[in-house]
Amino acid sequence: MFQAPQRIETRVFARLPEHLRVKGKASAWAFGKGNDHLHSFLEGPAFDRAGNLYLVDIPYGRILRVSPEGDWSVITEYEGWPNGLAIHEDGRIFIADHRRGILQLDPASGAVTPVLETVRREGFKGTNDLAFASNGDLYFTDQGQTGLQDPTGRVYRLRTDGQVDCLIDKVPSPNGVVLSRDEKALFVAVTRANQIWKLPLHTDGTTTKVAAYINLSGGGGPDGMALDETGGLAIAHVGLGAVWLFDRLGEPVARIVSCEDLAVTNVAFGGHDRRTLFITESDSGTVLAADVPVAGRLLFSHM
Repeated sequence: MFQAPQRIETRVFARLPEHLRVKGKASAWAFGKGNDHLHSFLEGPAFDRAGNLYLVDIPYGRILRVSPEGDWSVITEYEGWPNGLAIHEDGRIFIADHRRGILQLDPASGAVTPVLETVRREGFKGTNDLAFASNGDLYFTDQGQTGLQDPTGRVYRLRTDGQVDCLIDKVPSPNGVVLSRDEKALFVAVTRANQIWKLPLHTDGTTTKVAAYINLSGGGGPDGMALDETGGLAIAHVGLGAVWLFDRLGEPVARIVSCEDLAVTNVAFGGHDRRTLFITESDSGTVLAADVPVAGRLLFSHM
């Protein structure tokens, strides 16, 4: 079928310190995880221009920051379940919160304020991940508890003028989301189908001929994603302990292997040349790092 993908090893970049690990506290978010007393569940990695790495801790409503030297701090703690995180070019941090929709965070003050909590008086199922286009439009997924038993997950676009478009509403568990290099298509990780879908983005704001672009197998399915500068995808495969690298044509070229546990949930390119991939491994509460052959695409936060 394909040439065997290269194996790339990881190393631990930073480990959640013991004093920041929650003990003896249950979270309702842990439903279905098999453990109600999680120490944390790290997700949503994103770098600011100073090289600080921001992370969410979903079950306990925390936004964490890791300095380039690996020092941890809590930027804010609020009532919610932050799942995805993206940084605006003006420095504001946008959060996809499973309970509260789309929020924004002022990293200087720690203040969290709503951006979009409902659409046409209807709440979300549970927003999951988000990504900015180069013009500032925000794409995000609404996953909730959808899956093959309930394929009603949704993908939205929040335009800079405030208009909200539902691009598709029949997805069995939409998760990670990234735009193609030319921004003419949107890639969506469809976790429960173990697929990456490709949504063409038409000039009239709609999508048609949505396709299964990549088929995976095993684990829990694809989670967070990032795009490299040639148009290839880095895909976190939760439950398999791996990140897959695909080229711009959708052919697998490498498998990055976790040196910790199997809950590889999300990825972000970083380092001075963006040729280091940083990976959240949520079971162990660590951020892993791997050297990759192609640099990551420049994000809206750094344009």
